[in-house]
Amino acid sequence: MFSIIIPTYNEADQIAETISKTHAANGKPACPTGRHEAEIIVVDGGSSDDTIAIAKQFGATVVKSERKGRAAQMNKGASVAKHEILYFLHADSIPPKEFTNRILDAYNEETKSGCFRLAFDNNHWFLKANAWFTRFNINAVRFGDQSLFVSKDIFEKAGGFREDLLMMEDQEIIHRLKRHTQFKVLKDYVITSARKYLENGVYRMQWIFYCIWAMYYLGYSQEQMLKAHRKLIRKHKM
Repeated sequence: MFSIIIPTYNEADQIAETISKTHAANGKPACPTGRHEAEIIVVDGGSSDDTIAIAKQFGATVVKSERKGRAAQMNKGASVAKHEILYFLHADSIPPKEFTNRILDAYNEETKSGCFRLAFDNNHWFLKANAWFTRFNINAVRFGDQSLFVSKDIFEKAGGFREDLLMMEDQEIIHRLKRHTQFKVLKDYVITSARKYLENGVYRMQWIFYCIWAMYYLGYSQEQMLKAHRKLIRKHKM
């Protein structure tokens, strides 16, 4: 019933935990047949580490994308997905317990797209304050770390992710999904890694994110945004 799509690039240190905890969080239906049917599709963008081998070891279906970039990789995953509900998840994020049940509840109420609220795996007060705003259904605070569920037909009607976008592709698609269906922010929390904040400094990292966000809405090109990203962020993967 669920196709869980995870784009990766050199995530050998993270992908095993993400896959195993995602399987563990899969909700159990009332019937005695067990968990909801779910496939995990890891779409790799050319990793040079052991990401692919580890993903296979932990039971994921691994697909190699012809193009690197989250948008292209997630579209690739959607193109091979077997099931009706697509669930896009970052490689350093863990969905909430029984997330499939929560999504199905929304789906059965004719909400065909949405996400969860966000929480970090670090108790820094600024990160908690930052994540608090993700409870609001406002496009400006909607990012891929919150994950995204969408029915396959709505995803196709919306045209999928824009592969010309190297950044902000996760926020851009929300505008188009809302033209075709309701979008709901579910009350449970995706737990995402604070590693970028810890590597770059909490306040500095948030300033960088704000700069990229502002550049996008001010009409800067993707190349200009990517150049700023590479210059400012340590250990960037783009």
